[in-house]
Amino acid sequence: MKKTIKVKDKEFAHFISEHTIQRAVKQIAHQVNQDMAGKAPLFLVILNGAFIFASDLLRKVTVNCDVTFVKLASYEGTSTTESVKELIGLGETVKDRTVIIVEDIVDTGITIDHVIRMLKAMEASEVKVAAMFFKPDAFQKDFGIDYKGMDLPVDFVVGYGLDYDGFGRNHPCLFRLI
Repeated sequence: MKKTIKVKDKEFAHFISEHTIQRAVKQIAHQVNQDMAGKAPLFLVILNGAFIFASDLLRKVTVNCDVTFVKLASYEGTSTTESVKELIGLGETVKDRTVIIVEDIVDTGITIDHVIRMLKAMEASEVKVAAMFFKPDAFQKDFGIDYKGMDLPVDFVVGYGLDYDGFGRNHPCLFRLI
């Protein structure tokens, strides 16, 4: 295991192990399986960052389900733009469906708030949020996170799908900016 990595022009130190992350994914899947028994939820994966978490999670989900993707952008470099750009939109019908938004990290909440409002306008019967990571000290919105892997400090992190200008997603553990 590497103790530090360099991503583009920044140095990052090892923060959370792959084992710890996978244990949290297993716990989320267990809760989803209990809560969604008898339902057929649509998992809405937010690209690009959530694809790794979604892949690990969905291999552990045992309920009948459907999966789709949207690609949104709200970050430039290490900072939020405080607006959401829809790069690839939702092509599925969500009316009268249970939708579980799958996100890698919720920090300010701007992106997920946008998606929740969009799904409600499209008449989804139920909207849930599954986030691998959550930054409570950065959170600015008032929605709940139904399935949460772990809380993080406001530090900038990479790995397990999280990136710095597109790089660093491929690491199986988490590294924080030093």
